[in-house]
Formats: sequence, structure tokens, C-alpha cells
Amino acid sequence: MNASSDMQEASMGRQGKQNYTRLTEPLVRDNGILRPASWDEALDRAAEGFRRNRDLHGPDAFGMFSCSRATNEMNFIAQKFARVVIGTNNIDSCNRT
Repeated sequence: MNASSDMQEASMGRQGKQNYTRLTEPLVRDNGILRPASWDEALDRAAEGFRRNRDLHGPDAFGMFSCSRATNEMNFIAQKFARVVIGTNNIDSCNRT
């Protein structure tokens, strides 16, 4: 085991690494059918979808909702992505007491 797999186990639990039904590669939809794709293609498609929707509907059409079970670092990255990349302040979480 290395540091990366230790961190993965800590955040996902042991069953996450050994679940053989989980996806192991990105999938993209072509004409309604999912097919395997490279990470570059999948991320390019996701980025284009965000860009297209932001340009069409404006940044405030987006919202970011984060989870109380996520680490502080994950929540920080989520809000940073929403504010800097998307340009929205519509950010919330279930971290209320």
C-alpha cells in the first residue's frame, strides 16, 4: 500500500476499493448509448457542458451543494470551483447544526 491508497481507504472505506461493480473508466453518451472514453475526452465533454449551460443560462443558474461527510478540503475545493470556474455564489451544504 502507498499513501494514495491509504487516503482512498480512509475516505471511502475498505468496501469502496473492493467493490467490483463500480466504474473503473469514464463513460460518455453518444446517441443515447454509453461507451468507454479516455479521461481527456470525458473531462472535455463535461467542461463543454458546463461552459455551454453557463453561457446560455448565466452563472446563477448553477448551484453547488456539498456534503457534511466530505472533508474540509473537499468542501473548500467545491466552493472554489463554484465561485471561480462557474462564477456563482449559489453554494450551500447540509453542515448546519
